[in-house]
Order: sequence, then structure tokens, then C-alpha cells
Amino acid sequence: MTPHPLPPLGLNPSSTAQGTTPGSFANRPAISPGALGAKTFSSPDTPGIPAVSDKTAWDFLPGDWFSEEVPAATANGAVGKAFDPARGSVVFAQGDGTLRRVTYPTGFTPITQLEHARLGIITPQMARVAERESHLSAAQVRDEVAAGRMVIPANLTHLSYRLDPMAIGRASKTKVNANMGASPVSSSTDEEVEKLRWAEKWGADTVMDLSTGGDLNATRDAIIRASTVPIGTVPIYSMIIGRKIEDLTPAMIIETLEHQARQGVDYFTIHAGVLKEHLHFIRKRLIGIVSRGGSLLAKWMITHDAQNPMYTHWEAICDVMRRHDVTFSIGDGLRPGGLADATDAAQLAELYTLGELTERAWRKGVQVMVEGPGHVPFDQIEYNMKLQRTVCHGAPFYVLGPLVTDIFPGYDHITSCIGATAAAYHGAAMLCYVTPKEHLGLPKKDDVKQGCIAYKIAAHAADVALGIPGARDRDDELTKARAALNWQKHFELSFDPDTARAYHDEDLDVDTDFCAMCGHDWCSVRISKEIAEFASGKEADYQRGKAKVTAALSAEQREILEKRGVLSPAEIHRLASKTKTAVGADHDKAACHSDYVDADEAQRIQETRVPLAQVGE
Repeated sequence: MTPHPLPPLGLNPSSTAQGTTPGSFANRPAISPGALGAKTFSSPDTPGIPAVSDKTAWDFLPGDWFSEEVPAATANGAVGKAFDPARGSVVFAQGDGTLRRVTYPTGFTPITQLEHARLGIITPQMARVAERESHLSAAQVRDEVAAGRMVIPANLTHLSYRLDPMAIGRASKTKVNANMGASPVSSSTDEEVEKLRWAEKWGADTVMDLSTGGDLNATRDAIIRASTVPIGTVPIYSMIIGRKIEDLTPAMIIETLEHQARQGVDYFTIHAGVLKEHLHFIRKRLIGIVSRGGSLLAKWMITHDAQNPMYTHWEAICDVMRRHDVTFSIGDGLRPGGLADATDAAQLAELYTLGELTERAWRKGVQVMVEGPGHVPFDQIEYNMKLQRTVCHGAPFYVLGPLVTDIFPGYDHITSCIGATAAAYHGAAMLCYVTPKEHLGLPKKDDVKQGCIAYKIAAHAADVALGIPGARDRDDELTKARAALNWQKHFELSFDPDTARAYHDEDLDVDTDFCAMCGHDWCSVRISKEIAEFASGKEADYQRGKAKVTAALSAEQREILEKRGVLSPAEIHRLASKTKTAVGADHDKAACHSDYVDADEAQRIQETRVPLAQVGE
């Protein structure tokens, strides 16, 4: 035992508290309908960090609504009665057992998920979210939506297609968004639909169509109809196709939003927080405005000497979005584009405006998430995440990265997922992926895969650290497979089995009781498994048989090794087309069949192989 006491513990991210670790060092969750719920699955605050807001979306109801928590004795038998538009009030039990009375105009009919939640209604979408977030009940999902801390982006039209409802919020698991889109010089509708399917395969929870070229309307429609995940857009891109930004009018803004909402877009990025009075803060920035929407609107304001039309006409925009239940992703048009401009006056001034816009959208019954910065030094990430929690009253924070260094073009999926892990641990609800092509060009298929995987790592690491129940279960199962030296189970439990198997077979294409990293004599896992006093490696369901020659590489695995450029073509061909003679298989079995051999034979087979090619051959 250490003489230093452990810090207060949160929940154990293992459902059954497997292993010997004491559990999460995060805060114990406070799943509550009130303001305290903002600390659900949260990191301990560093001294000097802004406090949690004492307000929620309940404090920003329409002017003719009223809500209060009431004691059971005053409910007068109203609890449990179904919502009735003619009654004018409803009393319902919240997830923590407290009662809430809500008074609304007679004849009111809810449309958005937020409005349903405010009336105590658990929608089919909320029930589906609870199925997918097994640590939450449907009532807790409803309460988080009602408090404004969770959104369910589910356009009414998209729900009629293939959309599988999901949630974004700090009480739910951390989500990942993948960007895609055709440009004037690259891609087509078919390619974008293929990118969508690829992003879904590699774990994207939402996808943003950022197309600026080609047939934007047809591409958007095809993506929405094909997707099972929510689709977001930045509508200003479509607003200026074929015209100058200076010619943009309020009527064009509303017309474009209405059209995309009818198509089924689930969330819009609207850069309404960039105000005319903020622009002087940009003058000394090293890189100015890096948001496309932010820069376009800045030019509009300077040309017209007028306020941002997205800000001025916010309530009209809210009306469009409410009719179709489109969720706001309020854009950060003044986000920093380099470490030198992070947490500056422009960024913070805009953030306070985003808080105001959040309040105004909630009063209109529209769901809201808020977008956050892209380049932030590691030491400033917690402050940025928790300042937003204060200013925007816990509305879900959706951040790009952030990138924690600027000097690694080509590797920015790594520089940013480091920041993304910290951002999610400190409060971000969704992470916008960054690919290796960031700052360099449009991502190709493999770039999308690399970006998605980097961000699934960041999101999952944060969920484990936050102590979300069950977040570590799969990790524990893989650990047991690894301890048992059960290679096949090891790969099956991995996020990307093809890559794991290909890398293993590159050095040692026999599944035996050691790996090529240590070899037989030095394998600590094998030695631990053989020590009678240890439980390691003895899990009954993970025991494996004798050493086993692996199957031939699949097409996907062969492609992985070819891209690595480490093995010679001849060696890759041997692994991809193992013949009976090459693997010593029985003559009545197929060339790719995995045969059992004993450990000595496994070593002999490996030693008689063609020597592995060296890097550079």
C-alpha cells in the first residue's frame, strides 16, 4: 500500500470491477435534472477554473411557459397523466424521483425533442438512445435533453429514412464526427456516398457534408437518404454558390435553411456569434479568421457596415429549425487557427455571444450544441472546455481537436487527438475528427479511416477516464485474451482486426505462446501464465489450443502491409498465398486453412521461412 492516499474515486468503468485498479479518478457523476447535472461524468476542476453555471435550459423557457419542481403532496394526483394539449399543464416524475410541473399554452403541440422532454414525454428517439447508452435510463435521457445538456439530432424527414437516433451530451459516451464533401476540383456524389459508408464503418457517430463544389443539392440528398448517422451542414456554403457573399440577403438565408431542413439535415452550423464589434480583435492575429463561414460573414459585415445577419435574424432562423427539429451547432467563426491566437479576446468575445444565442434558441424550443476551438496549447484546454460549460449553461460542446502543436503537417490527426482526449475528459461531448490531410488537402479514403480511428481512440480513452459504466469492458476482455496468448480472440476484440492480424503476421505468421517482440524465452506474458500462483492468462473462456499456423492474408490485410513498405513484394505474396507446402498443411485441407502444430514445430516453421525483408529493401 502507498503511504499517499488515493484521490476521491468516481465510478469504475468496468461493469464488474474486473482487475485490480481502484477505479476512475474523475468526479462521481451527479445525474440530476438540475444544474448539478453538469458535473455528470466530469473531471475534477483545477483551481481557478470557472464554476458550473447555476442555470439550465429550464431557465430559458418561452415567455408563456412556467416550470417548477413540486413536492409530491401538491401534485394532486396529476402525476403520470399523459400530455394533453388542452390541459395546459403536466406533472411528471424526473429520473431522480423529483416531480416537475410544467405550464404551457393550451393547444400547444410539441415538435422538437427539447419540447417533448420539457413536457415529460419520452419519445421513441429517447428510448433508442437509452438502448445505445446502456448506463442511462430513458427518463435520464429525457431529463438531460430537457436541461439542454444533451441533444438528439434527428430531423423529422431523416427519421423517415434510415437514421438510427443517437445522443450528444456529457452524460452519454463521447461522440466523433467525420467531415467530408466535394470541392470544385475533387469528388462526386457517388464518391461522397462511398466516403459516408466508409466513415460509418470506421466509427463516425455523425458526418458533416462540407461540399463546396459539384451538385451540392443532389449530393446532400443522396447522403441523407443513405446515412444511418445524423448529417450536418454549413448552409452558408450553399447560400453563396453562384453569387458573391456581399449579395447575401436575409431572404436567401431563410430560403436555403428551409430547403436543407426539408431535405432532412439533422444539424446546421450557423456562424451567428461573429459580431461586427469583434472584428477589431482580429487585426494582430498571426493567422486571422480560419473559419470559412466566419471569414465570409466578416467580409459581409465590413462591406455593408452592418451587423451579422445570422445574429440579427436569429429568431427567424430558430423558427425554421423548430419546424423540422434541426439542431443548432452554433459555429465558432473566430476559433484560433494557431497556438499563438488561442484563448484570445476574439475567441472569448464570440463565446459569450454563443452563450446568448444558446439562451435565445432554447426559448424557441430548439436543440443546441456549441462549437469550440481548433488550435489550443495543451495547458489551456481545460479552461476552454469549462468556460464554455459556464457561459453556455452546459450545452453540449463540439470541438475540432484541438491541435496542441502546429509543426506536424501530415500528422495532425495525432497532434489533434492528443488535444481531443483532454477536451473530452474536461467536458467536450463530441469531437470533430482531423485527418492526416488537415491543412494540406481533401482527405482520401485512407485519411478518413486514420482520422476516425485516431478520434475513436481519443473518445474511448476519455470515456474510460471519466468512469462511464461499462466503458472499459471490451478493454478488459482483450486484456484477458492477451494474457491467455489467444491471438485470434485478441484480434476479434480489437477495433481494427485486419491491421492487428496483418502486423502480427508480418513478423510471425504462427499463433503460438509468444510473439515476435520478445520471442519464446523472453515472453513475460507466457512466463506469468506458467506461474501457478498467478491468475493471469488462466481465464477459462480464453484458453487456446496448440500453436497454430495462421490463414493466408485477406485482401485488406495484404493492402495494409503493402502500404507499410516494410516487406518485399515477394514476402507479402508468400503471406497472401500460403500454399499447403509453404505452411506444412495436410494435403486434404485448403491452402488457407489454419492447422495445429506443436510449439517446437511452430518455431521450426518460422526459422525455415524466407528471412523477413528489412526496411528499405
